[in-house]
Amino acid sequence: MIAPFSIARLPRIEFGAGSIKKLPGLIAQYGNRALLVTGQRSFVDSPHWPMLLAALEKAGIDWEQTRVGDEPSPQLVDEAVRQFHDKDITVVIGIGGGSVLDAAKAIAGLLPAGDSVMNYLEGVGPEKPYHGPATPFIAVPTTAGTGSEATKNAVLSKRGSEGFKKSFRHDLLVPEYALLDPDLLASCPKPQIAANAMDALTQLLESYVSTKANVFTDALAESGLKAVREGLFAWYEGGDQAAAGRSRMAYAALLSGVCLAQTGLGSVHGLASPLGAFFPIPHGVVCGTLVGAATRVNLAALRARDPDNPSWRKYARAGDILYGRHYANAEESHTALLTLLDGWTERLALPKLSLYGIRENDFAHIVAHSRGSSMKTNPLVLHDTEIEDVLRQRL
Repeated sequence: MIAPFSIARLPRIEFGAGSIKKLPGLIAQYGNRALLVTGQRSFVDSPHWPMLLAALEKAGIDWEQTRVGDEPSPQLVDEAVRQFHDKDITVVIGIGGGSVLDAAKAIAGLLPAGDSVMNYLEGVGPEKPYHGPATPFIAVPTTAGTGSEATKNAVLSKRGSEGFKKSFRHDLLVPEYALLDPDLLASCPKPQIAANAMDALTQLLESYVSTKANVFTDALAESGLKAVREGLFAWYEGGDQAAAGRSRMAYAALLSGVCLAQTGLGSVHGLASPLGAFFPIPHGVVCGTLVGAATRVNLAALRARDPDNPSWRKYARAGDILYGRHYANAEESHTALLTLLDGWTERLALPKLSLYGIRENDFAHIVAHSRGSSMKTNPLVLHDTEIEDVLRQRL
């Protein structure tokens, strides 16, 4: 029998090369006053930007713009809400990487009421219940990594020793549409490809072994892992297969977002929250540099304390998928998986934690702030010393 499962709300999805041309028509369903939330340069400096503006003008859609230059802060969101609250915005469109999409998602959720996002962040402030309404939101990713186009989470950060990285999340924040055009990924530089792709891989793997995984998300995660295997280096290394690689990685990132929205994540993302809050380390870099070490620690803990855990078998299956072959037993598959993750981390030149000022005497502070929602769906509860071992391996 198939065990019972529930699937939360998902966006309608438009996927395919050239699908950016559909955006004006999607916008027009919600009115003619659009707020475009973009990154600082990448998309607006591309040929797609003037073509989009011309199409909006032709469709009779007026637009405003705000830009996101770094991981979004509550202050950035509140300032945008104040600026556009009285501008009769009928639809918000986020066009950019995960930071842009998260910022746009939060802005869309707060524009009608005009209040502060600090009222709703988990673990910060009063944690008021959110009732909406939200302005309709369309997500257009220009990187392949976070999967934010498929989730209800807007992750916001305040950096510093007393900083935080917390979510504003609600089903009303799920995009109306996720429009994925792999052509928009063509200008991504190699470091961004590496970090974002490893974020998508980490999300697929952590969702797959999550304590809340189910038969539906397992199928999507396996499909996503296969797409990563076939697409990551085809895109990263360029050449004749780059376009096909971009398409596969855009698909993998989308599935990673769908899966994490249903299952939660694991220890890598548990650590990503304090690391991103306390240090200037990009989220994708955290994932890429820690996923091998975290998988090694999880497997050792499972072997010692819970060898019958379903994730023991799933880690083996993940190794088989990523290598494109079937190993004789779980131990061989686990060894292959760890070898692959370590090898990809080196091949993609993902930096170690010390490059961002992290030292061993920071570990206790990091670990103390790592046990948020992501850590709760790790395959098993890790001891503090085991979490420190993850950090130590990549210091």
